[in-house]
Order: sequence, then C-alpha cells, then structure tokens
Amino acid sequence: MQPLPLLPTMGVGSYASPGWFVSGRARMREGDFGPADIDEMFEDATRLAIADQIEAGLDIVSDGELHRQRFVFEMFQHLQGLKRVAPGRKLGVPGYDMAPHFMVESAVTAPRGLGVIGEFQTLKRLAPGRHLKVALPGPVTFAGFMTLGRHDVGETIDALIGIVRSELEDLAAAGADYVQLDEPGLPETPLGLSLDDCVAVINRTLAGFAFRRGVHVCFGNNAGRPMADRDIARLMPGLVALKADEISLEFANREMAQVEVMAELARRFDVAAGVIDVKNFRLEPKEAVAQRIELCLKHVPADRLRLTADCGFSALPRGLARRKMIALVDGARMVRSAR
Repeated sequence: MQPLPLLPTMGVGSYASPGWFVSGRARMREGDFGPADIDEMFEDATRLAIADQIEAGLDIVSDGELHRQRFVFEMFQHLQGLKRVAPGRKLGVPGYDMAPHFMVESAVTAPRGLGVIGEFQTLKRLAPGRHLKVALPGPVTFAGFMTLGRHDVGETIDALIGIVRSELEDLAAAGADYVQLDEPGLPETPLGLSLDDCVAVINRTLAGFAFRRGVHVCFGNNAGRPMADRDIARLMPGLVALKADEISLEFANREMAQVEVMAELARRFDVAAGVIDVKNFRLEPKEAVAQRIELCLKHVPADRLRLTADCGFSALPRGLARRKMIALVDGARMVRSAR
C-alpha cells in the first residue's frame, strides 16, 4: 500500500445514491425484489461508490454507507426496545421534524449489531490495497432521535455506549485501522445532557482502541440543512476535551468562518477540515478549493491537516458529488505542487 501523501483527501463517509439505486430501494420496499436481488443491488451500488472515489483520486476511501439512510436513520432498524413515533408534519419540504424519531419502551439493545462490520468487510473486499475509513454514528447522535418517557437517561446512554463499543470491537478484530465516530448530535445535545456530559460519552465510547480514532462534528445535513447554532467557538471547551486522534469539522459552507480555531485543535489532534460545501449545489472551482486549503494551512501544520467535505455526500445528486470530489483532489494537488 502506498503511503498517504501530504494533505490526504477523503470523504466524510456517506456517498450520493445513484438514481437507479433510489428507484431500486423503492421497489424493494414494495416487495418486488428477492433476497438475492437486494444483495446484488447493494453490492453494485457500493462498487459504484468506491469506484467514484477512486476515479476522483481520493486518498482514503469509504464504502459510501449506502446500506443506511442518511448515515443513521435506517440503523435504528437494528435497535430493539424502541417504538417509532409518527412525525407531527408530513407535508411540505423535508426537515428534521419529519425524520424518524423513537420512544424508549424498554432496555435498548442491538442483538445482531449495527451491521457496520459487514459493510467494512465488503469495503475491504472491493477496495484492496487502499487506505480505508469506516464511519458510524455515536451514542450522542443516536440519543438525539429518542424520547425517554419514563426510562432513565443514564441507563439508555450506557446501553448506547455498549452497542457502539461492541461494533468498534468487531471492527478492530476485523482489521480496521481508521474509524470515525460521527457526532452531529454534539452541537444540539440531547436528553438534557450538557456539552461536558456528551464529550464524556464520546470518550467512554472510544476509550482503549488502538485504531485511528476520528470524531466528526457538524451542525446537521438532513436534506442539506443544519439543525443547530453553527458557532464552533461555543463548542471549543468540549472539542479540546475529546480523547481522539483526529477531529473533523465543517468550514466551507460557513465561508471558512472561525478557521482560526484549528490552531488550538491542531495542538491536540490531526484536523480534517471541510473545504467542500455539500450544502450548496454550486461546484467550487479547484482554485477556490486551493484557497480554502491555504487558509487552513495558516493555522495548521501541513502534516496535521487532512482535507474532506463539510459532511457526507448523501444529500447531493451523484453527478455533482463526483465533480465536487474531483475539485477536492485537484485543489489539494495544486497546493501540494506549490509547496
């Protein structure tokens, strides 16, 4: 395997769905596909997601998370002890008030895991000899779509930590060397938890693992929309307390505001900076991407900077996602060649 270049490029995790895959999922829900048809559809879509990343030139590849709906929502199908709550609004533009939400009815468990280990094994098989990253939602984000009712917050959080840690243990045993915990729930803390409480939950979840531990924090990306106050400064007391190797933050869609916070973060972590705006249909020219990277380098040493998008590509059409990945790679190459 070739060593990573300076300023390695990667996606956050999720990838845009091909049009035929969206249609196929609808037919699958109608019962038109048999188990072999479903397996073939997901395998083909994952092959395509990986091929798009490799052809774009990304240095680190993910499986695209096509087995999931927007990185977390369909993962709730693996959890027991929950009852789905009907949304109060079903008409009009999609939003967080239409997203799946669940009431805790009994102890939360995942008897068969979250399915991430199978996704990683497929990624290893389809992308041999590549640098790989696997991402999965953390306990704070799972909790953000739950209502406790009469159940204890501590017991529920402990259960979620155990579920995610079990998945991490399986990934470690399968040879994963780079795992990212996605926690967009951190800026909008759930269940009455404080920022410090949520950071403690993340740290407990990641404690003791030898693989590269990344934490992705963003302000939400359901249908390309945020859900929280997009001020990074208010999160800094929590971010600097994370016990991880890498932290990933969104900057491009915020016009690189507060990029200076990376200087403090880089004293503790590698920083994966979002320099591609996935909440905008505008395709950034490579020159604009290179300018964003150079701005990051004013605050972060090159050997501590990784380059990514603000969030996953799942809220974009595939054609635009492909072109944005190419712009990311081309912008990084421009900066490398100038150094």
